Amino acid sequence: MDTTLILVALIIAVALAFDYINGFHDAANSVATIVATRVLSPFHAVAWAAFWNFIAAFAFETGVASTVGKGMVDLKFVTPYVILAGLLGAITWDLITWYFGLPTSSSHALLGGYGGAAMAKVAMTVGITSSFDALIMSGWTKTIAFIVISPLLGMLLAYGLMIAIFWIFRNASPTRMDKWFRVLQLLSSAIFSFAHGTNDAQKTMGIITGVLVTAGYLNTFEVPVPIIFAAHIAIALGTLSGGWRIIKTMGGRLTRLRPRGGFSAETAAALSILFATYLKMPVSTTHVIAGAIVGVGSIQRLKAVRWGLATNIIWAWVMTIPASAAVGAFVMVLIRLLAGKD
Repeated sequence: MDTTLILVALIIAVALAFDYINGFHDAANSVATIVATRVLSPFHAVAWAAFWNFIAAFAFETGVASTVGKGMVDLKFVTPYVILAGLLGAITWDLITWYFGLPTSSSHALLGGYGGAAMAKVAMTVGITSSFDALIMSGWTKTIAFIVISPLLGMLLAYGLMIAIFWIFRNASPTRMDKWFRVLQLLSSAIFSFAHGTNDAQKTMGIITGVLVTAGYLNTFEVPVPIIFAAHIAIALGTLSGGWRIIKTMGGRLTRLRPRGGFSAETAAALSILFATYLKMPVSTTHVIAGAIVGVGSIQRLKAVRWGLATNIIWAWVMTIPASAAVGAFVMVLIRLLAGKD
């Protein structure tokens, strides 16, 4: 059998494994608020989120996939081994942060691992001073900008929604409000999980399509329909398996939530993610929902948010791209030293 075909098949399997890990790592984003408000049990919440992760496949959006696959790293420096090293770097960082219960971004781990592996490839073949030639800086500038923009937008939208809710229901008792919003939270969590699927699954599609192009199996960068469904199935199965360590952090420790707050956080985060997807930008659902939860908590009083925990989460966000890039570069160096492959 053709060794290139075997390698490509292996990389696709690793990419789908990353997508699955992305699902259970980010399951907390999709269900933390609805679990924290006790609208659904953890099992029913992840099943609900997984269903909408999969339904997002029928949107057939691939703009984010194109940005990830060909807008971040120059494809002339990309080989199947570069993509493999990048995926392994992202998976390693995801598992480390999952173990410690840190809600970091699987998306940025993937981008960091991919970029780090490509830079290592250029450093070893062209020279270390040319390492940054592997990166398309315009793509990275926008992505890094959205590390700030996306959670800030989620926070402001959630804050605004909470003000509107308090004004509209100003004559209603808190008990009556929560009765309505327990039902509405089913809708808001579905929209958020749909948005999560449309943005996050596309990142894996972009990586898989990139390896098919670099290996010569595709002439142009167009995501095949079977890859669209495979990516959504993988992320949905990952979500179904849960991510209980991170759910505890996001749903209960960052701030206390009531159904009206959960509705506001999920709706604000979904709108922010869908806006970024429309712009073809890969964003972190973790960053967005965390920002939205902070916005909900701060409407009552600033002390309602556990800012010490929020600071730790932000540091984990800052570390994600460089840490996963370092792991991706290390794996690329190992591949070169042990197998003599670029």
